[in-house]
Amino acid sequence: MNVDELAETFEMLGDWEERYRYLIELGRKLPPMPDGAHVDANKVRGCMSQVWLTHEVRPGPPKTLEFRGDSDAHIVKGLIAVLFMLTSGKTPQQILALDIGNAFERLGLESNISMNRRNGFYAMVERIRQMAAAEAA
Repeated sequence: MNVDELAETFEMLGDWEERYRYLIELGRKLPPMPDGAHVDANKVRGCMSQVWLTHEVRPGPPKTLEFRGDSDAHIVKGLIAVLFMLTSGKTPQQILALDIGNAFERLGLESNISMNRRNGFYAMVERIRQMAAAEAA
């Protein structure tokens, strides 16, 4: 799903109560992370909740990245799912070129989640960008 489709879905939902429920539902649909992936090396710093992110390389051509993630907070898991909708299956270069902040704003998340969650979201974005940059090299 791209940002336009996601924004359309968010607009159809109406109020933020429904949008939060949708985010939680998206988080529930995330494929489970293997237990061994819940390690300190995969932990995202800067999040108030516990967040773990990993990735796999799909050789291609072109080489693409698939992400896995988990959190102990339902809304945060939903934010992870949104982030993966925007980044998974893309090449490292496509991920690095994405304006995720703009997507976040278009979805209305910028002004409708707490400052702590917003900071955590951007910490996750930065971690994904680091993974993409490492694979682009």
